[in-house]
Amino acid sequence: MCNLVTKEAPDFTAQAVMPNNTMEDLALSSYRGKYVCLFFYPLDFTFVCPSEILAFNSALEDFKSRNCEVIGVSVDSQFTHFAWKQTPVEKGGIGDIQFPLVADLNKKISLSYGVLLEEMGVSLRGLFLIDREGIIRHALVNDLPLGRSVDEALRILDALRFHEEHGDVCPANWKPGEDAMKPTAEGVAEYLAKHAK
Repeated sequence: MCNLVTKEAPDFTAQAVMPNNTMEDLALSSYRGKYVCLFFYPLDFTFVCPSEILAFNSALEDFKSRNCEVIGVSVDSQFTHFAWKQTPVEKGGIGDIQFPLVADLNKKISLSYGVLLEEMGVSLRGLFLIDREGIIRHALVNDLPLGRSVDEALRILDALRFHEEHGDVCPANWKPGEDAMKPTAEGVAEYLAKHAK
């Protein structure tokens, strides 16, 4: 999976349940010009997965305000995705989430991103930040029991946007409004001298 960073995101076209609950072909390449937060999760109607999906949905406007689209993928069919959306949260569903859920029933998308746990036939919790040119700039994978941080996904997106705009690089734990580094030996030394504890 990590060898995908700096490379073009594997393209795909697959059936997805869209925010308005229609089932349509979704092509990743159609999102060029926007950032994409593409995340994989193991299965619909499971335990950690709805907490992540609802967390991404709660932060959806934060992503959209940064010109970033969120797309979820699992090895379920589009019909199972639809049924999960139709199930109320209090009954184990996800309700009316407002980003696409892609069906990867043949597991080809998960395989192409290196997140398929083949012995179980499900995807690990992979997350890929794709830039406006379709290049993967960040990749993260968690084991099945470990939910991801939506706040961290937004922080990485902010760091990428800051770097693209200013050319500076973002140190550990950087957040918007904080100092960054000039990508030179002098710039690093200046930053470290200023922030040494």
